[in-house]
Amino acid sequence: MAGVAHAPQARSKGRGTGPRAIPRAFPLTVIQGLLGLVDAALAWGTFLLAYRLRYIPWPPTAGDLLALAHPRELVRTLALEAFRPYLEICLITPLPLFLWLRSARLYALKGAFSWVEDAFGVLRATTMTSFVLIVLAFMYRGIFEFREFSYSRGIFLLHWGLLTLVVLGVRAFVRRAQVLARRRGYNLIPAVIVGEGDLAELCLSEMRAKPQLGYRIVGVLSTSPVPGKTSSPPSLRIGRVEDLPEIVRQFRIEQVFITDPALNPDLLFETILRCWRTSRVAFSVVPNLLSCLPSKTELDQIGVLPMIKLFQEPLRGPNRYLKRAFDVTIALLALILLGPLLLLIAVLIKLDSRGPILFRQERVGMDGRLFTLYKFRTMRADADEQPHRAMMTQLIRGSLRVAPAINAPRLENERQPDDARRVLYGKVPNDRRITRIGRWLRRWSLDELPQFLNVLKGEMSVVGPRPPIPYEVEHYSSWHRKRLEVKPGITGLWQVSGRNRLPFERMVELDLYYIEHWSLWLDVKILLLTLPAIFRGETE
Repeated sequence: MAGVAHAPQARSKGRGTGPRAIPRAFPLTVIQGLLGLVDAALAWGTFLLAYRLRYIPWPPTAGDLLALAHPRELVRTLALEAFRPYLEICLITPLPLFLWLRSARLYALKGAFSWVEDAFGVLRATTMTSFVLIVLAFMYRGIFEFREFSYSRGIFLLHWGLLTLVVLGVRAFVRRAQVLARRRGYNLIPAVIVGEGDLAELCLSEMRAKPQLGYRIVGVLSTSPVPGKTSSPPSLRIGRVEDLPEIVRQFRIEQVFITDPALNPDLLFETILRCWRTSRVAFSVVPNLLSCLPSKTELDQIGVLPMIKLFQEPLRGPNRYLKRAFDVTIALLALILLGPLLLLIAVLIKLDSRGPILFRQERVGMDGRLFTLYKFRTMRADADEQPHRAMMTQLIRGSLRVAPAINAPRLENERQPDDARRVLYGKVPNDRRITRIGRWLRRWSLDELPQFLNVLKGEMSVVGPRPPIPYEVEHYSSWHRKRLEVKPGITGLWQVSGRNRLPFERMVELDLYYIEHWSLWLDVKILLLTLPAIFRGETE
């Protein structure tokens, strides 16, 4: 198992010297207080600027705009007699902004965060702030002192736009600073993992691959009843689950990840109580995705027996038509807006190598129906599919770990380096069949763009599981075939969840999770996360 730096074992029950306790970071309350003051200044400043912009001579000169950028000029606005009806509204502007930013956890500076969720949180906070101000302006009216005064709607609209931009900019700066600090070992939450096996290994590797998540894994606690019967290297083990309260106290642990589904519930409950006597440490269970209860459930009762009915497929009734309308809209917009780029790619492919522009391949769609998938050609026209067929056969069967060359996939019974990582699903490593322009197209996922034609034909969706090749499906287990219950997609949950780090089984689990938890918002979120995943190279 790899994922944390090697450290000596903890001093627990006579087992040598433990890793150093993690020093306490700079008080986050100070930073949060400073961030609150910045938000207040932005709320007041943007309101004053919106007022001045509303009544500035149009078109404004560069000198007028530069003058408004000076804080002294903005403060002078407060003394203007014409500004008097807006004064009380301006003064209370930071209050609703604080409340909505806090509800969106945008003052939480520890733990994982999402750029997309932050952006939506800021948008929601500034929108609700503007809504509150508008309601106050048109109902409060200075306790009816300005009953006959006509408030300018343009000021509130300008204020909303300016406030959204500057708060987004500040939050982007703060999050970027957090990422840089975490890569240098700061702003990290000390954590331990309870349990061993595949889930613990995946948890460790994820924390190592994404330091921006904000966790520093101190070590692993064994749950094996027999000493020595564990899968983690000795350098990672710092004790047993019974030692957790002492380890929490000694290393100031703030987060515990439980990855062993077979852990005795009584032992776990007793251990949590012992930990909470001295510290309010947070506990999180890392479940196997297949064991999660779907969100599409319904409580029922048969006689005296309570029942939970599981909706195997949420895409039925109105949801199916809603998703289809969403797919058609996105596909049409993409083909229209990207038309010049598609034409340029077609010309480059023709100039780079002989053969057709489009690559047509038979794929398996919803309910096992076959269809022809379109992609830009990225390989030589005479490329043999046998290397990919052999690799996928062994990968699905779970025997393939690393493939250093096309014709020589490395199997489990062969010697491998300790840090060997799994093959990227669907891609042959060091593939010499790929053309020069094809390698560039694959790096930026531009070869997938013609699949919007498949979306318009109704064979695919914009978001969904990856469409498999028939010879892949031949090796599927029965539970693997559940991913064929919906239309395949151009992008999907597994593409934006670390595709170049996830084994085949985890990818299938993510597909099943998507099927059971589908919502239009989930599709939008996956689309918004696709571009960052492409820029990070996680979809290669």
